[in-house]
Amino acid sequence: MLVATVAFYAGLCGIIAMALSAIVVRRRFANRVDLGTGGNSAVEQAIRVHGNFSEYVPLILLLLLLLAMGGVSAYWLHGLGIALIVARLLHAQGLLSSRGATPGRFLGINLTWIVLIVASIRAIILGASSFWL
Repeated sequence: MLVATVAFYAGLCGIIAMALSAIVVRRRFANRVDLGTGGNSAVEQAIRVHGNFSEYVPLILLLLLLLAMGGVSAYWLHGLGIALIVARLLHAQGLLSSRGATPGRFLGINLTWIVLIVASIRAIILGASSFWL
């Protein structure tokens, strides 16, 4: 059942990834950019939002899956999963709204880092406990 919890958050992340991809495609189409950014800042913003999502989310989902398989409680998984979704939505909203610093961008990346660190430490603890069995 714990793996199903991770599947739920992975599914939500898949929907977010698709939405971010659609934003990139729309901005490319609107600005007639076939490849790369074409020197267009709006296209570059969309590409970076999608890229940043793609850089962090797969590793975090893998960590959540490993934690689920290791028997970590559903509370841990839901807490980290909810935080991940909120973080990535905040980051996307913040970076898509402005190229500069925004509260959403700041909170989103910091919350993402917290989720990554907490999931990593929890995985290390889970893995290290098997050394002593």
